[in-house]
Amino acid sequence: MFHTSWSRVSLSLAVLATVACTAVPADQGAAAAAAPVGQASVQDNESTPDVVKVAVGSKDHTTLVAALQAGDLVNALANAGPFTVFAPTNAAFEKLPKGTVDDLLKPANKETLKLVLQHHVTTSALSVDALSDGQVLGMADNTSATVTKKGNDTFIDGAKILGSVKASNGMVHVIDAVIARPKQ
Repeated sequence: MFHTSWSRVSLSLAVLATVACTAVPADQGAAAAAAPVGQASVQDNESTPDVVKVAVGSKDHTTLVAALQAGDLVNALANAGPFTVFAPTNAAFEKLPKGTVDDLLKPANKETLKLVLQHHVTTSALSVDALSDGQVLGMADNTSATVTKKGNDTFIDGAKILGSVKASNGMVHVIDAVIARPKQ
């Protein structure tokens, strides 16, 4: 199921890329060429925000939003999902060694950045109550992460869940650390 759902997201991205690369008639000018495309560009102030709009609306997740944009994952995560996103705060990114974030945001490191970000996403909408001690989650980067419960606290591979927000296409769990991908 995981691979099927992520394959649909990848197919959606491929379709969006094809549409985005279609020639723009000369009479429409630069404004048409610069117009945003994809699910994330849909303006809807009435409905519950999707996982991307939850992050965009948080002053504590500007680094995550910049990384999603640099990794071209905004439209993928704005799709129907369902997704559970473990969203590191700006402070979590600041805990990384100096220069790590700047290095990951470089265009030459886009594929590595995508893997790091995909390691923070699983398909399905899991509330904190649905997470159990020792549970292993398949992540979007084809690796896994393990849930740990300690008293009233829940962790994903050592990153503490600080709070959660229900989104239209899943759940966003705010975490206090960037989850390290397993060595492969």
